[in-house]
Amino acid sequence: MKKDIHPDYRPVVFIDAATGKKFLSASVVETETTTDFEGQEYPSVRMEITSDSHPFYTGKQKFTQADGAVDKFNKKFANFGFKNNN
Repeated sequence: MKKDIHPDYRPVVFIDAATGKKFLSASVVETETTTDFEGQEYPSVRMEITSDSHPFYTGKQKFTQADGAVDKFNKKFANFGFKNNN
């Protein structure tokens, strides 16, 4: 690898604003806030949503909109003579 082109990573704690869950990761983000994580003080960043609160990862994702779109499509094109394979 080339020298002096890569950023200096440091440990940063990311905090989910909705659940309060903390994640420690390496980052180059600049922040003035700090938080205690497992007995040590780290720079911290509050995130609006992380994998701890995102509906896709929590299993609370809703698929009702997709079902409505399929029904709307079928109604719109019902008179064109296409056969429904269901």
